[in-house]
Amino acid sequence: MTAMLKPSVPDFAAARRNMVEGQLRPNRVSDPRILVAMSEIPRELFVPFTHVGVAYLDENIPLISDRSLMQPMILARLLQAAEIAPDDRILELAPGTGYSTLVLATLASSVFSIEPDALLYQEVEKNVEAYASGKAKVLAGAPVEGCIAHAPFDVIFVNGSVEFVPEVLFEQLAEGGRLVAVMRSHGAAHAAHTGQARLYRKTKGDIAWVSLFDAHVPPAPGFDNPRGFTF
Repeated sequence: MTAMLKPSVPDFAAARRNMVEGQLRPNRVSDPRILVAMSEIPRELFVPFTHVGVAYLDENIPLISDRSLMQPMILARLLQAAEIAPDDRILELAPGTGYSTLVLATLASSVFSIEPDALLYQEVEKNVEAYASGKAKVLAGAPVEGCIAHAPFDVIFVNGSVEFVPEVLFEQLAEGGRLVAVMRSHGAAHAAHTGQARLYRKTKGDIAWVSLFDAHVPPAPGFDNPRGFTF
């Protein structure tokens, strides 16, 4: 009699541990709160069912509407650079399906997430209600405009690469506030392109920035410079 083979079930807990030990720690992610959050939050629930098996690979995972879930190592390094304190108020721009929203909610006191895509808005709202109710609020709107109604913020996290950072976002930073984003060159949204992660800090009303590391991150919606005519 031939034994029946049981379908294999992915060990997502092991995959999360491997992500932390194989991707985050070796790339200088040392904040224990980030490591704990990303070792516990089920990333596989935030990707399309066709990509569940690769949810923990260190790569950007396509969602819908030309959006992507940022690779774990880049996300962790950006959040670490932001130096998020437990009592910080966070503005997250373009949360996608809400994985980064949950990570942020474990690090700070409150998170306001601005999502422009109607389908993704429904998805992130559902996920926040299920996993971060009371800690995060999802709002429909244009990420490039921020969220003046709930400003100022201690940290602004742009979930995707940008060609520019509008002045209105810096105006929504509190004194000492930080903004993290990946800058990309003009017109490189869909090209194989390495951008530059930056940390902006507001001090006495002035904005200064430093380069952090190179990163390939898909574009955040609405942060393209205007295109000129070509002949």
